[in-house]
Formats: sequence, structure tokens, C-alpha cells
Amino acid sequence: MSPRSASVNEELRRRSRERLLQATVELVGERGYEATTLAAIADRAGAARGLVSYYFPGKRQLLQSAVHRLMHRTLESALEREPRTEDGSELLARAIDAVLGLARDHPVLMRTHMAGILQAEGFVQCPEQQRLAELLRGTVVRYGTPDVDADYPLLRAQLMGAVFAVLLPGAPMPLPRLRAELFQRYGLDWELGVPPDGDPPGGIRVRTVGQRR
Repeated sequence: MSPRSASVNEELRRRSRERLLQATVELVGERGYEATTLAAIADRAGAARGLVSYYFPGKRQLLQSAVHRLMHRTLESALEREPRTEDGSELLARAIDAVLGLARDHPVLMRTHMAGILQAEGFVQCPEQQRLAELLRGTVVRYGTPDVDADYPLLRAQLMGAVFAVLLPGAPMPLPRLRAELFQRYGLDWELGVPPDGDPPGGIRVRTVGQRR
């Protein structure tokens, strides 16, 4: 049997890493962070335990990469779904809805992720985080902001704050209210993206498309 080519080995490594990331999302969502062991992740992924340490320095770094993968895949799917569009306001609305939807659909996972990035290690610089940043920054560009370098980190911070507010134990903010505040900030019509059922929350004035600060 001839040895595998470098490209085949690279693809096998990529698939192994992807399985570990997916297994992490599943297990932390089901069991919580503390109850999820690296051995369980490897077992769910059908991988050797040593592969986890080969790709990731620890469980916290593995979790951050796994959540960033989930976020960029969710965001990419939202931006590219049918009907395809190049309208910057629609794309920004889809991005906001995608990120807020993660807090609604994966509360345990996202709460654990937010707690981790507030600790000393902060963001893990990994390919998944970089892909997420590319997509979100690209959305800001397509929205037509005059100062991408200032507005991209501001949007990122606002989305992180909104996710934190949705997940705050004991005093969560309602997602429609947070969505309305963000849509007002960026001059987005309530019907863009994937609007929740019902009218915008009372007292929130939503501008029509094209009105921006």
C-alpha cells in the first residue's frame, strides 16, 4: 500500500478536528461544561484521546473554538440563505438575528462561552474565531459603514452585550426588545432578517431602511 499523500493527511486531520469541535458543542449543550470531559469528547467524536491534546491545549480552548465554529457556521448560513441578497441592511439584520438566535437556541453553550471569555485568557485566536471575525466584518462593510475599523468592533461588542443580557441568570432581557434596540441603532426595518412574531416592543421607534446615523 502506497503512503498517503500530504493532501490526504491534511484532509484527515481537518475532519478529525471538525469532529472534536462538533462533539464539544453537543456534549457541553447536553451536560454542561464541568460534566463534559475530554475523554467523553474524544469518545463522541470517535477519536483517540491523544488527538484532543494534539489539536487543543485544554478544554477551555477547545470549547471556545467549538463555539466560534458554531457561530461562524450559523452566521454564514444566515447570510447566504435564499433568497440571496447583496442588500447591506438585510445582511446586517440577518447577522444580528443569527447571533441572538444562538443565545435562544443554545443557552447552556453560549452562557459557558461568555463566562470563559470573561476570564483571564480572553479570546482564543483560532481559525474558527478568525472566520467569524471575517464574516462579521464583511457584513459591516456591505452594510456601508463609513468607518469599518471603528464600527466593526462596536457591533461585535453590542452583539456580545445583547447575548449576555439574554442569558443573564435571574434577570434575562427579552430577545425582541434587544433586537429592536439594535435594529433602531442601525436603522433597520423590523421586517428584515427573521423577525419574531408580533409587533416591535412598545416604545421602540424603528426607522425605515436607509435611515442611518
